[in-house]
Amino acid sequence: MRIIILGCGRIGAGLMHHLSMHGHTITAVDPDPRAAARIAPTFRGRMIVGDVLDRQVLLDAQIEQSDALAAVTANDDVNVVVARLARQVFHVPRVTARVYNPRTAEIYHRLGIQTVSSTAWGINRIAELLSYSELEPVANLGGDAEIVAASAPALLVGRPVSTLATLGEVQVVTINRGGRTFLPQPGTMIEAGDLLYLVVLAGAKDRLAALLRS
Repeated sequence: MRIIILGCGRIGAGLMHHLSMHGHTITAVDPDPRAAARIAPTFRGRMIVGDVLDRQVLLDAQIEQSDALAAVTANDDVNVVVARLARQVFHVPRVTARVYNPRTAEIYHRLGIQTVSSTAWGINRIAELLSYSELEPVANLGGDAEIVAASAPALLVGRPVSTLATLGEVQVVTINRGGRTFLPQPGTMIEAGDLLYLVVLAGAKDRLAALLRS
């Protein structure tokens, strides 16, 4: 993918490194000439020094040919404005804006702008860690379904993953074993140290947690 990253702070620089290492073509834009110092030496994309709201700078970054754009400057308003420009004027298929204020994030989300609030994410993540449960939320699939992760309890070691399956409510979808993730068969035996990823309906979470505790 051809991706533009606006803002080369710690998040922007980290995104540039991560995405370029995964084979994407990256163009970064930042008004500060010193921003290049934050970029990893392994980065092989383009770096443009200029105003992220300047139309010509965006055109120089080939925004019209880009597949995605991330606005991650230190200014919420700049991020949202340039995100709207990218979507509505330049028709970039995938656009994300980082905002600090959770209330601002919610407002712009209602306007159809995909936002990420590092503040809200941090609050939720810390709350999850402080209120640990057997089931670690991984992703919400919409409605009542979500993906959760759970360490294999000792009493289930040597038993098939079908032990945890409940028709229409719970299903083991992947297992991480020794750093390798694979799709299990119903007869796949659970081993010590396995990290199980399950799709579960909200109404079945308590029963699943009780089973993992037993």
